[in-house]
Formats: sequence, C-alpha cells, structure tokens
Amino acid sequence: MPLTFSSMLRPRWLAPAFCLLAVTVLAKAWHWDERAWLWLQELGVGQSARAASVWLPGYRAVIQAKPLAGLDDDEPSDLTYNPASQTLFTVTGMDPQLVELSLTGEVLRRIALVGFANPEGVAMLADGNMAITDERRRTLSIFKLSPLTLELNALDTAERDLGFADSGNKGFEGIAWDPARQRLLLGKERTPTALFSWSSDGGPSLSGAMQPLPSEQLYMRNLSALSVDPRTGHTLVLSAQSSLLLELDERGEPVSFISLLGGFNGLHRKIPRAEGVAIDEQGTIYMVSEPNLFYVFRKEPAAAKAN
Repeated sequence: MPLTFSSMLRPRWLAPAFCLLAVTVLAKAWHWDERAWLWLQELGVGQSARAASVWLPGYRAVIQAKPLAGLDDDEPSDLTYNPASQTLFTVTGMDPQLVELSLTGEVLRRIALVGFANPEGVAMLADGNMAITDERRRTLSIFKLSPLTLELNALDTAERDLGFADSGNKGFEGIAWDPARQRLLLGKERTPTALFSWSSDGGPSLSGAMQPLPSEQLYMRNLSALSVDPRTGHTLVLSAQSSLLLELDERGEPVSFISLLGGFNGLHRKIPRAEGVAIDEQGTIYMVSEPNLFYVFRKEPAAAKAN
C-alpha cells in the first residue's frame, strides 16, 4: 500500500491524542481538577497568614491504617475530640454505637445508641454535651455524656429535624462545635454538598433556625466530616470521595489542603474511605476510615517552627 501524506501524519496525531486521553482519565481518577485550583489558591497565602492557620501541608502521618480492635464490621463514621477526657469519640452505623477511643486508637468504651437508624455525625459540645446526627432519619440529638454512660436513647431527648426529606443517604454527615462563634457547623454530604450553621451555646438548646453558609469553594465530590481548630477557629472539611482534607478560614475561604492519597504527607497508601476528622488543642489531627482504620497526623518540627 503506497504511503500518502495523510497516512504519514496519522501516527503523529495518534500519540498526542492518546496522551491527552490518558491525562484526562488520570485527572478525573486522581481528582487533579479539584486539587489544581486549591493549589493555586494555596500559593497565594502569605507567610503571616500561614502562621495564623493550621497549614495542612506541614503535616505528616505518624500513625496510619491502624485497625480499630473489634470494629471490623461496624464502619466508624465521623470523629470528635473531648478536651475534658482527652479522648476521641466515633459513631458506627452498622450496629449503632458511640465508641470512645484513646489518642492512639485503642477502643476504651462502647455506648449503645438506641433508636438510631444510621448515626453519621458526632460532635463534643460544652459541659459534657454531645450532638449526634442520624443521616437516614435526618435528625440531630443532643445528650449529656458522663464517664459512666453506657447507653443513649433517641427518645430521651428532643430531636431536631434537619430537613431535606428527599436526601436519602446523602444527608448530614459532618457536624462540629465552634465555641468561638457559639454555633454548630453541619455539613450535607451531597446533592448539594453544603455547609450550614445553627446558633448554640454548647448546651441542649439551639437558637433560631439552621442557616446556610457559603459553600461554593469546597471543590469536593462529597463532604464526610467537619472539625474546628480550637486555636485558630478554622474549619477542617473532609471528603472521602475526593481523598482530601481542606482548611477553611473564618470567612469560609480555602487556606490549605492535603491529599489523602498514598505518597503524600507521609502516607504509604491511600486512606480507603476517610469518614471522620478531629483536631486537638495541640494541633494534632486524627482520622478514621472505613472499614476500621485509624490515622494520626502531626506537624513536622520544621513546619511548626516556620509557623
């Protein structure tokens, strides 16, 4: 078959086209489209602003993929830090429980959650009060928690309806207590992925109605969990589907982020499905992932000194 001008050019076009297709597929699979915009914004953060923030790029995993003993089939969701006991709490959806953990991921106590269908969010409030969201029932409950509590019953407290009756399994997964602004933060998982606030003094009462917050700059495929840094007041937003932890300032603007993929921030492997995040008064970050894995991130000495 004689060579023609078009047949000679065809291989030259095939290679670039294949490379472009491969890059596009990888960009979607690894969420480069989301990270590129966040990375550009992160470049514009000055040194003084970094010093006044959590600044996630300085963190490295120091405990990773540690199994939570006895929670193999329970699928832990969300995580909150209790400064009074210096312990963590997570909730499980398969067998509704509130589980207390040590800061190194040891199971300390299991508390039965009676009357719950699918607890997904948990937040420690003030004076021993704890808030729990039930995604399937679209409710928020606030309980008094003591060191001797072994059971919490949804019928023992007034439940708040979170709305979005058609959300199904895409309801409220994230919840965090913001003591500086006297409010609860709530995050809706998907359709839409959005943030809300509800005025609260950290007790069993809530004031007014839940209010929407600006959520256009989340750049996430879903929202799994929330936590508020007690030092800066900044919010940490976790996304399992985007494998991303994002820091927002007091105006809701992105400040910094880290990828939860293997090879980044000291992670040997990707966090399978990050479902909970908490931060303590020292700035240590804790995470839980389905099916039953525990992670701890700390800021490297050089990064901490630079801040």
